[in-house]
Amino acid sequence: MAKKIKVLLAKLGLDVHNRGIITVAKELGDAGMEIIYIGNSLPGEIIQTAIQEAVDVIGVSSLGGAHITLGKPLLEAARKERLENSVTFVIGGVFPPNDTTRLKEIGFDAVFTPGATRAEIVHSIEEMVAAKTSGVTV
Repeated sequence: MAKKIKVLLAKLGLDVHNRGIITVAKELGDAGMEIIYIGNSLPGEIIQTAIQEAVDVIGVSSLGGAHITLGKPLLEAARKERLENSVTFVIGGVFPPNDTTRLKEIGFDAVFTPGATRAEIVHSIEEMVAAKTSGVTV
């Protein structure tokens, strides 16, 4: 039996919009992934929880505009803990179109906007986790 993908989901900072991340948590759980949802958290808290829980994926959501100001420190903390090669980092939310490129530049493996489908999200996560597990770049 294949190992279940373990996903840590969090809201970046004090963002109170949680409908999207709750929906994604349900969809990923329905796809057979183990979900740990910690709600509103700062980058350091997210990384420490990821280490304690030995997760495969860190998924964060931002609708309040903190996607760069908190996303960058999240990835910096991950690099400091040497997680970037073993953990998949995804972000979802509503961002200005040009910020998608910037989010990938700072280290997110995938960026999901409101038009992303369940199939896209699940398939992307499965592919990225498999690639990181095998050491292959997607």
